[in-house]
Amino acid sequence: MTAQSTELRYQITGMDCASCARSVESGVAKLDGVQSAALNFTTGTLRVEGEIPPERVVARVRELGYDVAEPAAARQPAASNEEPHSHLHEHADEDQPAGSLLHYLWHRWDTRLALIAALLIIPGLLFDELLPGLGIETPAFAAMSVLAMMLAGYPIARSAIRTLRVNHEITINLLMTIAAVGAVIIGAYTEAGLVMVLFALGEALEGYTANRARNAVSGLSALAPSEAVVARDGGEERVPVSELRLGDRIIVMPGERLPMDGRVLIGASAVDQAPITGESRLVDKTPGDEVFAGSINGHGVLEVEVTHLAEDNTISRMVSLVAEAQERRAPAQRFVDRFARVYTPAVIFVALLVAIIPPLFFDAPFWNPSATEQGWLYRALALLVVACPCALVISTPVTLISAISNGAHNGILIKGGAFLEELSHVRAIAFDKTGTITRGKPAVISVHAADCNEVSDRTQPDGGTTTPACDACDELVALAAAVERRSEHPLAAAVVAEATARGVDERYPAGEEVAALAGRGISGQVNGRTVTIGSHAYFEDDATHDPHHADIAGADAAGLTTMIVNDGAYRGYIALADTLREGSREAMAELSALGVRPLVMLTGDHVATAERVAADVGLTDVRAGLLPVDKVTAVEALRAEHGHVAMVGDGINDTPALAAASVGLALGRTAQALETADVVLLGDDLRQLPFVLRLARAAMNTVRFNVALSIGIKLVFFVLVLIGTGTMWMAVLADVGTSLLVTANGMRLLRRPRYEIGRG
Repeated sequence: MTAQSTELRYQITGMDCASCARSVESGVAKLDGVQSAALNFTTGTLRVEGEIPPERVVARVRELGYDVAEPAAARQPAASNEEPHSHLHEHADEDQPAGSLLHYLWHRWDTRLALIAALLIIPGLLFDELLPGLGIETPAFAAMSVLAMMLAGYPIARSAIRTLRVNHEITINLLMTIAAVGAVIIGAYTEAGLVMVLFALGEALEGYTANRARNAVSGLSALAPSEAVVARDGGEERVPVSELRLGDRIIVMPGERLPMDGRVLIGASAVDQAPITGESRLVDKTPGDEVFAGSINGHGVLEVEVTHLAEDNTISRMVSLVAEAQERRAPAQRFVDRFARVYTPAVIFVALLVAIIPPLFFDAPFWNPSATEQGWLYRALALLVVACPCALVISTPVTLISAISNGAHNGILIKGGAFLEELSHVRAIAFDKTGTITRGKPAVISVHAADCNEVSDRTQPDGGTTTPACDACDELVALAAAVERRSEHPLAAAVVAEATARGVDERYPAGEEVAALAGRGISGQVNGRTVTIGSHAYFEDDATHDPHHADIAGADAAGLTTMIVNDGAYRGYIALADTLREGSREAMAELSALGVRPLVMLTGDHVATAERVAADVGLTDVRAGLLPVDKVTAVEALRAEHGHVAMVGDGINDTPALAAASVGLALGRTAQALETADVVLLGDDLRQLPFVLRLARAAMNTVRFNVALSIGIKLVFFVLVLIGTGTMWMAVLADVGTSLLVTANGMRLLRRPRYEIGRG
């Protein structure tokens, strides 16, 4: 078979801890033709780049004692028409986790041996270690203990020797093998068996819990159905979603999950988007609205036009991005990995010193003087067991992947542990205004007809105000909407939407002979009269609007957009503004409560408009009239002052500023948001921001606690071993317990902190 230059990905099985991943990565990297090899324990994905046949990679992985479940070409060469190497996984490892813990343990051949060995070790454990006073000792117990050591230790010793031969590396498995063999040499048969049994079962338990964390996000893939009902040729048929094409029309019944992203053509319903965006409330969907794969349809039947292929829908992109995020290591994780590389060889050196120096220089016993007194060889062997860094290496990746998975299940994509760690340090946040704090599209704030005597406004939940309905104001809106219906301008759409909300959108027919007024407004014929809608500047020389002149000037100064309506006489004015996103105020208040200061608005809008919006949400630091390059300068200045700064934008025109920040966050599900930001708030809700900050802080606090606990327990047992009161089997039991404890502690982040936005 000819070699080919490409990057291949392999799913590695049989790994229980991060040191296993390092062994495979190092072994594959030594193959001729491999340019680079990277294996991430949290995903189990091995990336190999270079000119090498895939069979050689698989052979090396198996030579090291692991296996390949599913290699697939990530990027095929341009000249290659070969299929991915699917035949390689005909020998895939049989130890894929499934079902209960017992099923997982029995399904693996190595832990099956360890379970059998555990039965053999019970008599020796009872009568030699726990109840030695009974005086029940037979050679059979010793023989059973040695046999248990051989059964449980065979896979461990084989892996240790292979890694030493191939990679020239000293691993945790080698530490345990040396300790167990040494225990047999000095006659501690039960302890030799216990070390291997407990270590083998402990490694398997770590692998089981790590796989639970690793696969936590896999439930996202199951959110979207595998089949859809498609309308074709006057009928309906059920087809796999992979066969759907752009423009196909699918039918979604009440209570069903939407199989694809699309646009509603027919029907109306309330849709539960919580699995995708984290929103807890149902979202009304009518013709023209966008819907997402994985959402749950409510009470109505929907006919939906497919807008994205299966491999490009919301669910697929989320799974892909989270998978990539799992492979990006945080600085804390990289530090622990580097530490572990030099830690294990150093431990053997220290153990040699412990075994040699006291007997050689202080006349201390080398062998055990009696059954109750430990010699320094035993203490050195126990030290090898104590020093096992399993808990230390596994504590960080499990915690980070649990936090990333939690975010994904709550509509927040965090593109790597590095960004999660950076978020935990953020103490200042800069916000874009339009499309971030505000909705990004204008809405009617107030209506003031010339004949209206109503002066009181009522405040809306989004921060805007609108005049209570009256006949004169309704007439003004109806007249303006008749002309604006012919325009595609966002302001026109806002007026038409207001007319629809007031129920007056059909009072007049659509205007005729509609023409734009050179950027100043629009005019048209409505029932034979000329209606002109223009800006304050356009009517500046017209004194007919004098009754409201001061009000209009004040609205303009406050950053509102005013539209004067005239049909030969002044009829009134309509004020519009970009309205706040729901929850913007709450988000800013919660961020302040979390100690994030300053909160800064960076916008290219006018000062008056920016200050009005800032006042509405509770911001005091406003920087208006900024070009994109000015925003970058402002973010860099904030970083120089505060060190760790986040930038929040809509992902469309904020890319430079997002890149300049320590971490960039974007709202929405647009391609720009998904591609440019380090963190994406899919729910389009700024209240997700305090949640992800709490999540990041909780994750890093958990990492610090886990590392401190792992090192602390090591130090305690190190002292116990040196003073002669710690045993090997107690040390390995403590190591296994610590590993499971830090893993379980990290996995708490799959559920906590809880996402409470909109709940209750």
